[in-house]
Amino acid sequence: MSDVPPPNTVPPPTVPPTAGKPDLVTRFLAFFIDAVIVSVVGLVPVLGTLAAIAYALLRDGLHYEFMDGRSIGKKLMKLKVLRHDGSAMDMATSARRNWPLAVGSLAQGLLLLPVIGWILLPIAVIAGALLALFEVYKVVTDPEGRRWGDALAGTKVVQAAS
Repeated sequence: MSDVPPPNTVPPPTVPPTAGKPDLVTRFLAFFIDAVIVSVVGLVPVLGTLAAIAYALLRDGLHYEFMDGRSIGKKLMKLKVLRHDGSAMDMATSARRNWPLAVGSLAQGLLLLPVIGWILLPIAVIAGALLALFEVYKVVTDPEGRRWGDALAGTKVVQAAS
């Protein structure tokens, strides 16, 4: 017999034992910083809106040196998103993790569409608010502070050393 796991099995989490669950205030501040960035960038017509949506979705998978593989808010608040399989964060995992929170930003993009965008806008705003409330509920009630987006992407937010 070989030591190769059977296909379609998820390897055990490889979260470092020293990585602790961040407190709610730190997580909120990191999210708030990122939300301000999305809001300000989104004020620029068309390209700014598209850039804001892209940042909202991909922020934890961007590998710019100054970001250290995490969003600007997480970098400033010394938080890091870890994948349970131990591999590096990438844009696909970030999009899976962040789409529930990015729905509100996507609503902003609907304004770029003539007529139909204005019709869909209230639906997107309500859906975004409900998803955000559910995500907050999950962070508060989950023992590891994992929100639904973390469950979808197989990730966890931890306190980082720097």
